[in-house]
Amino acid sequence: MLPGGADPAQGARRRTAWADGVDQLRATATTEPGRLRIIGAVLAFLVLAFGAATAWQVADRSAAARDVVERSQPLTADAADIYRSLADADTTAAAGFLAGGKETQATRDRYENDIATAARLLAKASSNTSGSDAAARQIGKLNSLLPRYTGLVETARTNNRQGLPLGGAYLRYANAQMRDELLPAARGLYTTETARLSEDYDAAKAWPWLALATGVLALGALAWAQRRNYRCTNRVFNRGLLAATTASAVVLLWLVAGHSVARSGMNTSYESGARSLKVLNEARIDALQARGDENLTLVARGAVVTKDQQDFYEVGYRTGMRDLAGPGRSGAAAADSRLGTALTLADDDTGRRPVREAVETVRQWQARHAEARTADDQGDYDRALAKVIGGEAATGQSFDRVDSRLAQALAHEQQQFRRAADDGRGALGGLVAGAVVLAVLGATGAVLGIGRRLSEYR
Repeated sequence: MLPGGADPAQGARRRTAWADGVDQLRATATTEPGRLRIIGAVLAFLVLAFGAATAWQVADRSAAARDVVERSQPLTADAADIYRSLADADTTAAAGFLAGGKETQATRDRYENDIATAARLLAKASSNTSGSDAAARQIGKLNSLLPRYTGLVETARTNNRQGLPLGGAYLRYANAQMRDELLPAARGLYTTETARLSEDYDAAKAWPWLALATGVLALGALAWAQRRNYRCTNRVFNRGLLAATTASAVVLLWLVAGHSVARSGMNTSYESGARSLKVLNEARIDALQARGDENLTLVARGAVVTKDQQDFYEVGYRTGMRDLAGPGRSGAAAADSRLGTALTLADDDTGRRPVREAVETVRQWQARHAEARTADDQGDYDRALAKVIGGEAATGQSFDRVDSRLAQALAHEQQQFRRAADDGRGALGGLVAGAVVLAVLGATGAVLGIGRRLSEYR
């Protein structure tokens, strides 16, 4: 025991700094000047928090919108071009094989350009897809398989020029590698980049709920403080609090209006651009695959059949044409086909015209293909060959026209996408800096307004 009978444990027990601070705050809150200081601090904090939340969430959505325009959509387009280049290379290789010793330099150049384009875009995609393991795996697979494929094609050509029947087997093996390995890997890359594009769209369009809630809370607190001020002093306005309220209201209105316009622009870029681009890319791929199967029907000459003993490549051609324009060989494209969907999504005549022309040419292509198949079934291989790789009346000319019209439609939709997306991005311009500046001014106004009331107690 300590002198006087005090407990030594109680003597050693001391109050914490937190407890002392709480007691001081309670004591301060019992006086009007103390309450005003607390109110001023809370108001300044809420206004600054609102500005910080706005700057953070707007910057995040601006970055996502920038990624849509400058990263994910271009990467999606590159992935589609990789697929198209590989499919076109396979189609062109088959056409050159059919021509045999009469293969033109233009056909050879087209094949080499397709391979070079695929290699270049793979290198570009490899440097721009950091953080995506799925994309990296597909790119690595494509890079390892592409040299093997080109080696098989060259072997097939060498044998074909020497008149050896083994050339056809090598070409079919090359096509099987393209169909079973290269194109699925390219499709996987395209799917991965398309998913990333959707994620960036979602991030760009998400409402900044934290900033909106903080803004409403800050305005509510400022309104309460001004009402309290009026009841205590009978003064209608406090200039500092009025300035803080005005600054916060401007930021909130700017945030709501800017994000609404940006969201509308991004929605338009998706509906009028990105969706159309996706459908047109897939239509172009369907046309390429149908053309490749058409050529390989003549290369294989019935050597490859399905389980029900139908020509494998002819079945592939019919499937591709059905996906491209729907069942039947005449009339408009089916509504649920690629070209029918592209017509529905096109929002102006400039976008619809090349798609309509592609539909008309697809029907022409189907009619010419039917003539080629009739000739081949009758044993007239030379006439069938002329109908497929000949001049003006050949299916090759029809395919080239379909491909060029789809490329024209793609270019138009790409412009539509970029214009709408840039409009959406522009709506957020200056909001980050504006929110920070106005928040600082608002917090300063709140402090000065409360300070004016405190001066009355001195």
